[in-house]
Amino acid sequence: MDDKLVEDISKDSIVRVFHLYKRFGGKCALYDLSFDIKRNEFVYFIGPSGAGKSTLFELLYKKIDASEGQILVDGINYSRLSKKKVPFLRRKIGVVFQDFKLIPTKTVFENVALVLEVSGKKKSYIQKKVRSVLRIIGLESKKDSYPVGLSGGEQQRVAVARAVVGEPQIIFADEPTGSLDSESAETIMDLLKSFHIKGATVIVATHDSGLIEKTGGRIINLKDGRIIM
Repeated sequence: MDDKLVEDISKDSIVRVFHLYKRFGGKCALYDLSFDIKRNEFVYFIGPSGAGKSTLFELLYKKIDASEGQILVDGINYSRLSKKKVPFLRRKIGVVFQDFKLIPTKTVFENVALVLEVSGKKKSYIQKKVRSVLRIIGLESKKDSYPVGLSGGEQQRVAVARAVVGEPQIIFADEPTGSLDSESAETIMDLLKSFHIKGATVIVATHDSGLIEKTGGRIINLKDGRIIM
């Protein structure tokens, strides 16, 4: 793709995907996906288990590489991105996982602070920023607790805090409410919506249509690795 075109379209689109395929051995998990996500959109990828949502997200936050096609995030073409520049890309991205992925030997504060530490932020800034984010998610009083002592909903709120503390341009949330009760799920979606209002592009993978009815947003349907209309 022409570099000038990438520069022009990136002003309006933060994610662009062109004819994307992902194969694992002889099995094709994603087929010819093409879509566009605008800056500050709230977008849902919906579909049943096995539709390819998690695989797509792993491609979008550069955990795995595409078999064919192109992914552009904030004007950066993944096919031209060297490994040493991937950490800089990920500073634009926050990820919320369904299974939390908190470090069990670190406190709530330490789990959230780690994102800022690896990006080289000063200790004074980290202390202030982490406390601020924990206050927003309602867990400042739990800052010295370990994940094992938290409920599932509390752990997911910590995961959201970790995803947003670096002020990413894009938040990917992969089935963020899949293991939560309805009240905790609503809290998580309210948090994601609040960060969207502050300017982040939020992209959520879910099979729960009820969440979409409550929060709104554009819907992209996946089934058997394909986008369906």
